[in-house]
Amino acid sequence: MIIESMIADWPSGTADRARVHAALGEPARLAVVDLLLLGDASPGEVGRRLGLPGNLLAHHVKLLEQAGIVRRSRSEGDRRRTYLRLRTAALADLVPTGVRRAPRVVFVCSRNSARSQLAAALWHRRSRVPTASAGTRPADRVHPLAVATARAHGLSLTRARTHHLRDVLRPDDLVVAVCDSAHEELADHDDRLHWSVPDPAAAGTPDAFDAAYRDLADRVDRLVPAVHPATEDS
Repeated sequence: MIIESMIADWPSGTADRARVHAALGEPARLAVVDLLLLGDASPGEVGRRLGLPGNLLAHHVKLLEQAGIVRRSRSEGDRRRTYLRLRTAALADLVPTGVRRAPRVVFVCSRNSARSQLAAALWHRRSRVPTASAGTRPADRVHPLAVATARAHGLSLTRARTHHLRDVLRPDDLVVAVCDSAHEELADHDDRLHWSVPDPAAAGTPDAFDAAYRDLADRVDRLVPAVHPATEDS
């Protein structure tokens, strides 16, 4: 009874924060969070990168999900796959700094008509590292709702054109796949980040495009402090 009375008097959210700290107090779980900080990954990808067997990884992911740190989403490409993504609200104070150096950041989605275009426009406004966008199967034009969404947020895609990845990618570019299909098609490009952003064109509504924009803006804000120009002095 005394303990319950004490807990009732604690500041709001203390118990939730304690669960997050407890979940992160194990090296393997902290390594999973570090891996997901800048991009999403399937459980299999996480296991391979961290050298964790499937049953042990499943245990750690379950605890991270219970603590509200990680959630799952199903691939829009291969529906049999799921991806893990970080719930950043649970880790508001965890900000990456000085993680990568790159001459350019290239955002890639399958059609290069919405998500990759919005991500590149956001990046251009917020980082001094050059950027570009491309598609693995580019559409004929940028989606009109992507242009309208960009305009609503003070960005311009009126002159943007779609491009195939083979015509854009250079050695040492940091590739960020902003859709599941592109990520799965780029299996040979090991050194890339993956953002599992749902395709707004599938819904075809302004709300879907605005949701994609907000998701991308949050992720760009997290990545910008972590990517420094390749030629910057140490």
